[in-house]
Amino acid sequence: MYYSDEVIDQVRSSNEIVSVISTYVKLKRQGANYFGLCPFHSERSPSFSVSPAKQIFYCFGCGTGGSVIAFVMQYENYTFPEAVRFLAQRAGISLPEEDSSRERMEERNLKSRILEINKEAAVFYYALLKSPAGTDAMNYLTGRGLDDETIRHFGLGFAGRYSNQLVMHLRQKGYTDDLILASGLGVGDERHGLQDKFWNRVMFPIMDVQGKVIAFGGRVMGDAKPKYLNSPETPVFNKSRTLYGLNYARKARTRTLIICEGYMDVIAMHKAGFTNAVATLGTSLTSQHGMMIKRYADDIVLSYDSDEAGTKAALRAISILQETDLPVRILDLSPYKDPDEFIKALGTEAFQERIDQARGSFFFELENIEKGYDLKDPQSKTAFFKAVAERIALFEEDLERDNYIEAAAGMYHVSSQSLKKMVGNVLMKGVRTPAVSAARDREREKAGKTTSLEESERLLLTWLCEYPAFYGSLKEFVTPQDFEEGFYREAAEMLYQQLEEGKPEPVRIIDRFEDPAQQSAAAALFNTPHADVDERELKKSMRETISRIMENSLKKTVAESARDVGALQRMIEMKKKLGRVSDLDIRL
Repeated sequence: MYYSDEVIDQVRSSNEIVSVISTYVKLKRQGANYFGLCPFHSERSPSFSVSPAKQIFYCFGCGTGGSVIAFVMQYENYTFPEAVRFLAQRAGISLPEEDSSRERMEERNLKSRILEINKEAAVFYYALLKSPAGTDAMNYLTGRGLDDETIRHFGLGFAGRYSNQLVMHLRQKGYTDDLILASGLGVGDERHGLQDKFWNRVMFPIMDVQGKVIAFGGRVMGDAKPKYLNSPETPVFNKSRTLYGLNYARKARTRTLIICEGYMDVIAMHKAGFTNAVATLGTSLTSQHGMMIKRYADDIVLSYDSDEAGTKAALRAISILQETDLPVRILDLSPYKDPDEFIKALGTEAFQERIDQARGSFFFELENIEKGYDLKDPQSKTAFFKAVAERIALFEEDLERDNYIEAAAGMYHVSSQSLKKMVGNVLMKGVRTPAVSAARDREREKAGKTTSLEESERLLLTWLCEYPAFYGSLKEFVTPQDFEEGFYREAAEMLYQQLEEGKPEPVRIIDRFEDPAQQSAAAALFNTPHADVDERELKKSMRETISRIMENSLKKTVAESARDVGALQRMIEMKKKLGRVSDLDIRL
């Protein structure tokens, strides 16, 4: 059930956030905001903030945040529509039976039609695989050890040898060229017209958690490039929020997820009985994946290829998954490259043993740090332990650091007291080497801090909410396009539009997202901690922040200017503006 923006605004404005949250959490006023113990994680000192001015809550400890609707969703474990209905009933508001918003209806209809055409395409690909035209594709799949039941279970198929077979079929079924393009099943230009996105590939339908086909992946059977090709992003498909196989893995009788690198790894593991395996889709694991995984798992096992590329991918995944506060373990597949090879060679019992013996991510990181040092050389060995100390120093809690000091000391047969002293020196000096810089930033993020650029962008968004008049001084210098692509830029575009219309309402931006993790991420953008300073120092900080964002945007424009005359002109204009920031008259 969808509700219009007008209905959501009415429900939200009729449920004052302090009044609602006070029925769940004991709040105490401190300045302009209210504080209490966070109901979403265990804490002794109140870090849970409620802003009556912004109508937003935010926990500086765990990062959970959002509107009054988001709070009810999190606390009561409701979906977005359920939370809206709950609050509407609380306020005595009668909700419409159906959303009459034309825009919302069009969006819903487009998503529905894309899901429908994807289902038709999946049926077409499966039928073609089973036909004489699909013999080579079927031989490829059976050669990889897949039987008919596994092929049917995952809905595998074949995209024909000709580049317009699916398009012709879909047209015959009454689907328009516009819909074929919008679904990502077709591509076109003036010279070639509309053609299939996929042809002469084994096809893997990609499903959402409800089992609806939202996209496709195609694999060549020979040596052509690219080896794998995925659907483009559409209104129903975002690869950074999708995991292949999750529709089956979420039903497994375990709260452990095994994360693999590709389709065939997932399929091979499910065939062998490990139905809790999932994989990313042509992209590295993202923070959005991490948020999703946390809903379905209490334990994560990484099963990446054992080659150099797989090791690098595992290290990147560890850095992302550390933000989930879930235990991450690494599967040792040696001497085999991937799960498929391992299971075929040694069987399911041996694979289960490897899962049970999977190493904690910390030890995996140490082993990879060790590869850069010669432990037989005293100088190199000392440098290695300094690197270990820097890694251990990233842990926030004293007890946690002590535990890992003991573990590392035992692993490398050194004095735990000597290693502890070395960690203490790192903490006192605040040393940050390039090797641990990104990891330190993630630990800072847990404490409500960010990397320099992210912090600048968040500060700017927070200040725009607190000092709307600042927008008049800012808009000539920083536009939404100067923000990093993705979530920050999307939020900036919405906030700038609100300011153009006269009033910032971050709570409306937050409620554009129905996923609790996204709501918390959006709330964080408008609750960035900053020093309580006088107006002169505040304006100085604002100018420095503007310069930092502009300089980053200028770097990207410089890179583009070599191949784009328009970018060259923008670069010249940006340099002129950047030179004026120091004299900018900021109005608050």
